[in-house]
Amino acid sequence: MKVVISRTILFIIFVLALLAPESYLLAAGNLLIKNATILPVSGPPIPGGEVLIIDGIIKQIGKNLSAPAGARVIEASGKYLIPGIIDTHTHLALSGTNEGTDAITPEVRMADVINADDPAIFTALTGGVTMVHTMHGSANVIGGVNVVLKLKWGQPSEKLVVKEAFPTLKFALGENVKQSNRVLLPGRPQRYPATRMGANAIIRRELLRAKDYMTQWERYEKLKNSKNPPRNLLPPRKDLRLETLADLLRGKLYARTHAYVATEMVEFLRLAKEFGFKVAALEHAWEAYKITDELLAAGVGISVFIDSWAYKMEAAEGIAYNAAYCTRRGILVSINSDSSERVRRLFNEAGKAVKYGLTQDEALKMITINAARQLGVDHLVGSIEVGKQADLALFDQHPMSAYTRCEMTIIEGDVYFDRQQILKNREEAAARKGGN
Repeated sequence: MKVVISRTILFIIFVLALLAPESYLLAAGNLLIKNATILPVSGPPIPGGEVLIIDGIIKQIGKNLSAPAGARVIEASGKYLIPGIIDTHTHLALSGTNEGTDAITPEVRMADVINADDPAIFTALTGGVTMVHTMHGSANVIGGVNVVLKLKWGQPSEKLVVKEAFPTLKFALGENVKQSNRVLLPGRPQRYPATRMGANAIIRRELLRAKDYMTQWERYEKLKNSKNPPRNLLPPRKDLRLETLADLLRGKLYARTHAYVATEMVEFLRLAKEFGFKVAALEHAWEAYKITDELLAAGVGISVFIDSWAYKMEAAEGIAYNAAYCTRRGILVSINSDSSERVRRLFNEAGKAVKYGLTQDEALKMITINAARQLGVDHLVGSIEVGKQADLALFDQHPMSAYTRCEMTIIEGDVYFDRQQILKNREEAAARKGGN
């Protein structure tokens, strides 16, 4: 048994070595992509278009462009160039997902447990994904602070973090919260909450505690800065949990909320209005089509699966037209994977939206610019425009086609996935092995 395990580990190491970005990352930051059909998202398609990238930034878009000395030229005739795909809800690249021992854990941070060696990063790159919003799980009513990453495979974790993105805090409602304590802590007494009403109540309780905490600090700061501060004045005790919730109430964090059922989503929107915090998006949101008026009034978007509904009771009233209908109503919709495997085929998921009534352009937006807007990075990525970061994906057919595949994935002008180069590496490795 030990021999089998060791061989498996060696095989994985060998494969990852073949895929290492150092083996095919060329002309870092400087590229000229020629003769592609460009789907910029921000405008109409550009047949036979070219994109010049200098130092990782898109400098020119047009035709008959010239590459500076040393720049890599990529011939893309017959291929489609799109903005890098953005996944607004994943759990990849983490060495931990749920701190399930307590219902309330806003003090934990996903940025502290980034696993830059997670093979799922490379899996995502093979599907044209360049950025992910990787999140605390849904075991807790209030989870941790999430992080947005660029999938720079082979780079240290600190180079993956997108600091310009909205800082977000994970909330969760419904079945996962009610049942997770029985799953994660079998044999122990069931923790509070065990009902939907309990979930609402515990959120209100913790936010009230955070308001009191803020009041204590405001009083302390006022006294400290007064003309005659008390001689025995001491600051309140720091509480990391309440500090995070206070930042939510101050507008420094955005809520991202796992929810399925219309009634619980409406209740959460009421909590947000009551306490004045911002909701960036509702996650999964299978019954969002029932509450589009409420979502529009609150200015809240949704991050959803395109199908796969009815896989548990609270998804029983999900419909395949959810994303399309909400888009038509004017809600900001993105499609997510919530999976380290499905992440590689988000373009297929978006393509399904065409079947349910959207145009190809509308479907493509749900995995590019819409996702960028939900994460607060649309000024940087999400469309192919001069001045934006060169996060791009090259497909051999239209990305909404059922037969397409990603040929190349580029992040800030660096090629992190090149299908042809990988095939070449494999052939060379096989030849070397045969020669031995």
